[in-house]
Amino acid sequence: MSTVLITGANRGLGLGLAKAYLEGGWEVIALLRQSSPELAELACAALDIHECMLTDDRELGTVADSLADRTIDVLINNAGRMAKAEEVPRADRLQGFGHFNRKLWREVFDINLFTPMRLSELLIDHVARAERGRIVTLSSMLGSMALNDSGGLYAYRASKAGVNAIMRSMALDLADQGVIAIAMHPGWVRTDMGGSKATYDIETSARGMKAVIDGLRPEDSGKFFSHDGSELPW
Repeated sequence: MSTVLITGANRGLGLGLAKAYLEGGWEVIALLRQSSPELAELACAALDIHECMLTDDRELGTVADSLADRTIDVLINNAGRMAKAEEVPRADRLQGFGHFNRKLWREVFDINLFTPMRLSELLIDHVARAERGRIVTLSSMLGSMALNDSGGLYAYRASKAGVNAIMRSMALDLADQGVIAIAMHPGWVRTDMGGSKATYDIETSARGMKAVIDGLRPEDSGKFFSHDGSELPW
């Protein structure tokens, strides 16, 4: 049985991905800060839930150690954030020019960029054991400089541009271990982050991403894909 590890699998896209992989007959390792009733409903022998602070390197290391000699065919760095309404003023949430908030930027970069980097390092041996190991980090078209024609959202855009950069470097650095590394845009999805007016539902995005990930070849490593399989510009 193939194994996927998904961060932030308690809700939204992470939960959708967990469902898609379980339905596909995969074993799912769910790594999250706190479980949810929705994830609990999926309880089965193929679902392995680990709770930890995703921004705490010591706790991430403990989880990695607990996985011992297990093989991880796909690592999906899904967990991410912008800013919640109750945490900062609206102007800071929008992250526009003139509203720089150092604390918010640190929090956004911590989960969006630093956690995928560190977790990929901690789990590289697990992924490299797979016949076709893959590391996938959810990015966004908002991280594409070529597609930025509206400005704003400085912290979020910068964090996702950073994701694209580290995944490109991983593709080069991990090639000799047979590991494929890509960044992926899930589409504009109806989640807490995407909002109710978004184009896609969670199931459509999750199933699309799984199909792209399942079909990845070594020559795809280092690319930036959308959930529909199209390649996006940096």
